[in-house]
Amino acid sequence: MARLLERYRKEIVPQLQSKFGRMNVLSLPRLQKICVNMGVGKALQDKNRMEQSAEQLTAICGQRVQITKARIAVSAFRLRQGNEIGCRVTLRGSRMYEFLDRLVSVALPRIRDFRGVNPKSFDGNGNYTIGLSEQLVFPEIDPDKATFTQGMDITFVTSTHNDDEARELLRLFGMPFREA
Repeated sequence: MARLLERYRKEIVPQLQSKFGRMNVLSLPRLQKICVNMGVGKALQDKNRMEQSAEQLTAICGQRVQITKARIAVSAFRLRQGNEIGCRVTLRGSRMYEFLDRLVSVALPRIRDFRGVNPKSFDGNGNYTIGLSEQLVFPEIDPDKATFTQGMDITFVTSTHNDDEARELLRLFGMPFREA
């Protein structure tokens, strides 16, 4: 069992019950999935870049990636419909908790001049998104073999529709929010 899943069941649920005054465990906020998205716009010029990005995202998440293709053509970007422009992974279950554990305890502290993540990046429905400017903060990526840096977006989807409840859930998981 994932370390954070066990912690959620034993420590976080009682804290959420006392904070929100609910005894029903199923009414409490919980993490449903984590979506990791990497937009690789430079793959239009260099096809090798998409393969490397997909390999790196697979190594980071521990799950095979899905290559995303352009839905519409945009002539200003020299983009045609069907071109490969990104890759994504949706994590659920124990892989989700393992990824969150590595993100909070290893990857985020390795960011240069890190002062915490923005506490206002909620979408109004209890989902939280952060953007990382480079993939090298994860220990699974060897910096000597990486030929380029690639950013990614990480979205945490929760079961609640209230941003304050989702913020409290992520704070109890150890998400380092900066002071507002």
